[in-house]
Amino acid sequence: MRSLPLLFALAAFLAGCINVGDRNDLPAVVYYVLNDAEPATEMVPVRAGAPVLLVLDTATGGFYDTDQIVFSRSPGTRGQYQFARWTERPGKRFAELMRARLDHKGLWNVSAAGGYVRGDVLLDTELVEFYHDASRSPGHLRLVLRAELVDLKRRALLGRRVFTQEVALDTYDAAGAARAANQAVRHALDDLTAWIAATPMPLANGSQRLQ
Repeated sequence: MRSLPLLFALAAFLAGCINVGDRNDLPAVVYYVLNDAEPATEMVPVRAGAPVLLVLDTATGGFYDTDQIVFSRSPGTRGQYQFARWTERPGKRFAELMRARLDHKGLWNVSAAGGYVRGDVLLDTELVEFYHDASRSPGHLRLVLRAELVDLKRRALLGRRVFTQEVALDTYDAAGAARAANQAVRHALDDLTAWIAATPMPLANGSQRLQ
């Protein structure tokens, strides 16, 4: 009967119920801020008659709707860095950066959708892919953004585009992935802003103008 306590102790150890040793040797989690890497410029005042552009929060696929930094070592697979996180989920943060960039141009009265502001045009975006392609060292950051512009008064689709960015990492780690992500965001916002600026859209009074 004296062997029973030993058997119970062994079972508990294998099940992870007993903490043996100090776990303080694990690396600390590092949090990275997703930013628009565009150099700061002076904000342009919004001109008279500019349409009200309502910008929805950026949607993300289920696996990317997390604060963890995602990577892929082989096609069709995804993983997550164990000790690296975003300070905000990429979809939410991308929407903040997108509104700030669009508002900076002065071509539209930019507002978040869902409030009390009545808009002329709606911008709907989805972060389809956002991960470190680590199949080769150091790999690249892949960003795929889907965007749609809708005329809210005529309930008509003004345009739909998919923007793809691939930025090479300078180091093969989470820090390199974060830096490349900031550059990918910058280039995606460059292309998105140029596309919206070139899309004919209604003025605030309902007339049409070509940009």
